[in-house]
Amino acid sequence: MVQPPERLSIFATCRLPEEVKGDLRQMCDIVFADDIAPNQPARALLPGREEPIVMISVQEPLDAATIASLPAGVRAIATYSAGHEHLDLAAARARDIAVFSLPDALSEAVAEVGMFLLLGAAHRATESIDLIRSRAWPGWSATQLNGVEIFRKHLGILGMGRIGRVLAQRARGFDMTIHYSNRRRLAPELEVGAQFHADPKDMFGKIDALVLLAPSSPETRGFLNAERIGWLKRGAIVVNIARGNLIVDDDLIAALRGGHLFAAGLDVFNGEPNLDPRYFDLPNVFILPHIGSSTIETRRRMAAALIEQLRTWIAGGTPSSRLV
Repeated sequence: MVQPPERLSIFATCRLPEEVKGDLRQMCDIVFADDIAPNQPARALLPGREEPIVMISVQEPLDAATIASLPAGVRAIATYSAGHEHLDLAAARARDIAVFSLPDALSEAVAEVGMFLLLGAAHRATESIDLIRSRAWPGWSATQLNGVEIFRKHLGILGMGRIGRVLAQRARGFDMTIHYSNRRRLAPELEVGAQFHADPKDMFGKIDALVLLAPSSPETRGFLNAERIGWLKRGAIVVNIARGNLIVDDDLIAALRGGHLFAAGLDVFNGEPNLDPRYFDLPNVFILPHIGSSTIETRRRMAAALIEQLRTWIAGGTPSSRLV
């Protein structure tokens, strides 16, 4: 007789939309920190919990000391995010605590925002919005706020993972030619005709727009600096939907002010939410407050995907999203 899967018991420190909370309550036994103690820091509640699984998000970082202090019964940490820079994997490994993330559930929404940023930057959205909201718009003019088209241009993607491939699919709808640079070349069925460049420098000289999608790592932090911006064509557009620390702010701002770059579209920043204030005054920067995955459909998919991974693990399987 097949045994029913073990029902998951979870303590969630992260704040989630009510729709997502409802989904999770149906899928598992879960306690939300903000329901039982809305005015206390969620991490302060952890030592007294008995649930074997802790669910966190990027807003509740778990450093080595916090992981070391977790109750003995904690068997797994599930982060409601694609990234995992906010938790100490070595400390979790030392405690023999499994760690899970969400590498794929955000792809469609983040790719949409990438296209939104690319279009907004190309069509001078910041200046256009400021003009019409100022109530001083004088009406149409052939010389007013002319941007550039992305139609049939060359798009470069640094980091052609799942999100990058979805973004490339969307960009093909604009007849864009796709280039990408990765540590390893994709299989032909995943490239779908995209041109691989082992050396990013070779790609940068051929593209009209660059989208950053590489993970944050020692090799990629500060990657887009003055030298590499100089590899891009004059008038190129830069979009970042990966991590803020891939960009050297001083160098990007200088290139935007000096005219080497036409525009930038940014959803992520160094030091967020305290981004470099100079971005606020640059008319050729289209900025968003890290909303890449912010759709209710994505939020619900994220919850379902995380539970599915945990169930696979409990049943003795090997989930693809397991980090430790």
